[in-house]
Amino acid sequence: MAPQREWFDKNYYEVLGVSETAAPKDITRAYRKLAREFHPDANPGNAAAEDKFKEISAAYDVVGDETKRAEYDEVRRQGPMGGMGFGGGRSGGGFNPGAGGFNYEGADLGDLLGGMFGGGRRGRQNQTRGRAPQRGADLEATLRMSFREAFTGMETALHLTSDLPCGTCSGSGAKPGTAPTMCQHCRGSGVSDDNQGMFSFSSPCPVCGGAGSVITSPCGTCRGSGIEKRAREVKVRIPAGVDDGQRIKLKGRGGAGRNGGEIGDLYVIVHVDRDDIFGRDGKNLTINVPVTFSEATLGTKLTVPTLDGNPVTLKIPAGTPTGKVFRVKGRGVATKKVTGDLLVTVQVDVPTKITKEQRDALEAMAAAFPAAPRDYLGV
Repeated sequence: MAPQREWFDKNYYEVLGVSETAAPKDITRAYRKLAREFHPDANPGNAAAEDKFKEISAAYDVVGDETKRAEYDEVRRQGPMGGMGFGGGRSGGGFNPGAGGFNYEGADLGDLLGGMFGGGRRGRQNQTRGRAPQRGADLEATLRMSFREAFTGMETALHLTSDLPCGTCSGSGAKPGTAPTMCQHCRGSGVSDDNQGMFSFSSPCPVCGGAGSVITSPCGTCRGSGIEKRAREVKVRIPAGVDDGQRIKLKGRGGAGRNGGEIGDLYVIVHVDRDDIFGRDGKNLTINVPVTFSEATLGTKLTVPTLDGNPVTLKIPAGTPTGKVFRVKGRGVATKKVTGDLLVTVQVDVPTKITKEQRDALEAMAAAFPAAPRDYLGV
């Protein structure tokens, strides 16, 4: 991946609020937290939050990818001049100002001048890149799903409108039955040279615009671009255990490339709705179960629902305090790598309305337990 200009201007680690030495899991954790906070669905109509979400996504797209992160760190280390052959680069020789003056050893004069003025062999190479295949754009889509769908995983279809290879000309840009022809002005090179003594300056061919070929009979559908925007359906499988704010990459399902370039990627951002009964703590599911005072005092057996549809029975010992957490192994979120647990929190239910008979019973019980549990406070 070629370094982007914004790599020099943007500190993606600061955007995500992590250090430059942060572990991948810490970067992912920080991204998910920020994505939930600034997600457009959570901030409807808030343009600032939407811009922040885009900035967060762009940062994670780079430092959240092992290969891109390594390139980003190297580019940031070299600085903006690193890609121009001025000192500290990876090339063996070049224009390297040092403490002892200027070192031209191993450098090609055409390369040196080409890097500064756009001419020479390097300038020609840069112009040639202009007619090289261009990768398609990466796209983003948001998918809303229920808590239970996120637990089990699901297959669904996304309906998008994006750039695709023209269905009429198959992306050639030429009218069916015809084909692009070699540009006679530049003889297919895509560049025009202007020789001025020892210097040779190159610029894109004014006839073909650097493509090296011309379309004499453009396609009527795409007007010669080879690309058209149309609706399409993308089938996607969401794995079990997906988390709210998680970003799923679908390689090769993004925007169409140009000049035969590869298709971009599609990133699906998952938004998981809350559940009325269950909560989630990482890979663990959580549930609050109310019990009566007598059940907590005397002990009882509880039947607790689970997301997989198979209830479990818990033995609650006598004297269980409110807030006590019981762990049911292996009944949480299951992924390919790990399965979480079900955390059951017992909460003593305090009635707000009671009958006269219930009041009499409670007063009798209070009389049977005269010791105040607050005596240790000394007040």
